[in-house]
Amino acid sequence: MATDPGFLEFAHDLFAPLGPITTKRLFGGTGLYVGDAMFAAIINDIIYMKADGALIDAYQGEGSEPFSYGSKTGTRVIPGLTSLPEAALDDPEEALTWARKSLICAEETAARKRAKAR
Repeated sequence: MATDPGFLEFAHDLFAPLGPITTKRLFGGTGLYVGDAMFAAIINDIIYMKADGALIDAYQGEGSEPFSYGSKTGTRVIPGLTSLPEAALDDPEEALTWARKSLICAEETAARKRAKAR
């Protein structure tokens, strides 16, 4: 399913203070990047944020759910992409706080990939 252009524009505006944001197709949705770091994805009009370790726990503490999808063998869960807390959708400052945390996680992941490619 393609990302709704209006929702993509909303997310782009929400996260614009992070810096220049680029997009790429991902899982039938759209990945949001700052540089080479994918910090968020929009899938089925839900914003999922990059997370690992304690950040996953912090998101879940706010009621966030991991991205999941159905496959022939059952439901697959991707804990490294977790939904932006509902309250953050209505509070740009809170959304940016979460996005900055996810961007740090995404930049660390991108740095590991660059180092591994060498």
